Amino acid sequence: MKQLQRLNFALALSVAALLSSSALAADTVETKKVAVQVETIATGLEHPWAVAVLPDGAYLVTERPGRMRIVRDGKASDPISGVPKVHDAGQGGLFDVELAPDFNVSRTLYFTAATTGKGGSGTEAFRAKLSTDGTKLEDVTSIFRMNRYTSGNIQYGSRIAIAPDGSLFVSIGDRGDRDRSQDWKDDAGAIIHINADGTIPADNPFKDGSKALPEIWSKGHRNPQGITFDGADGKLYTVEHGARGGDEINLIEPGKNYGWPIITYGRDYSGAEIGEGTSKQGLEQPLYYWDPSIAPGAVAIYRGKMFPEWEGDFLVAALKFQLLSRMQRDTEGAFVAEERMFDGAYGRMRDVVVAPDGALLIVTDEDDGTLLRVSRAPTG
Repeated sequence: MKQLQRLNFALALSVAALLSSSALAADTVETKKVAVQVETIATGLEHPWAVAVLPDGAYLVTERPGRMRIVRDGKASDPISGVPKVHDAGQGGLFDVELAPDFNVSRTLYFTAATTGKGGSGTEAFRAKLSTDGTKLEDVTSIFRMNRYTSGNIQYGSRIAIAPDGSLFVSIGDRGDRDRSQDWKDDAGAIIHINADGTIPADNPFKDGSKALPEIWSKGHRNPQGITFDGADGKLYTVEHGARGGDEINLIEPGKNYGWPIITYGRDYSGAEIGEGTSKQGLEQPLYYWDPSIAPGAVAIYRGKMFPEWEGDFLVAALKFQLLSRMQRDTEGAFVAEERMFDGAYGRMRDVVVAPDGALLIVTDEDDGTLLRVSRAPTG
């Protein structure tokens, strides 16, 4: 009997080890230009929204209900303390996180969230320091709070892009009220530009506040959930949710109006037309649009050593079709081809980041969300 018990115990251990190994096993996926390896770095994350790579190679992940965790050696830490209370309802919650350029020295990071206030909820940006042991946020400071909070729990925008000078660009959605995107005294439907301490940069187009709020950089956006600089030329780009169709990639320039809801390539969810058509003088055209919608999350522009085949391509995380869209450009910067990778294989893709080694990091926005690492598949 004891020998049988030992055998069963040993068999159980072997099965557990096999299951653990297979759960974290890497998939090899053939893409158009290169075979990639997709590894599951961590599971059990609740609606993860963003990931950043810490200097020691660990990963800082936000979860929409209001938690930050550090993932190291395949394990997620206990929640980091000091995160402000977020408005966890509908699409609201804890959103993006970015490390300051001098994080190695300052331990400073920035993050965005939906928070509550007079009138309802809205988007807020914070600066904080991560403690040396990584267990808590210290010196948490609000550096931007959109000027009008309203009811409804949708379309907060909320990505951060850090400029070479250390200033911040933050995307703000229209909060489900499309007309707010054309009100230049309203932060909704805008890209805002602030210094790291929340003050107004000298190069903002409306810094005197006479024609628009001084923090506004551009307007006419619906729900931009991706924003990034191209490291090669310093240009700023967004990807934005349309309505029923009309998701966009835009080149963002100061003082310009990107048209929503006056012009759009999408329709209302009822099927009704929106606005005045697809173009109008004085309003910017997207560089690219999707119809039907892919529900884009974050965007990264590939500048790395691991995948030279993708150099300069846009990588767009997509929620609706659960894929990563690789958008190829020609020498003039026009989009000429799209490859849809991982279609439906891993879940709703919310964030995509190019890691320092050139691999991709992706989080999936699910109840049981995952952190994935995409690297070059071994050869031979």
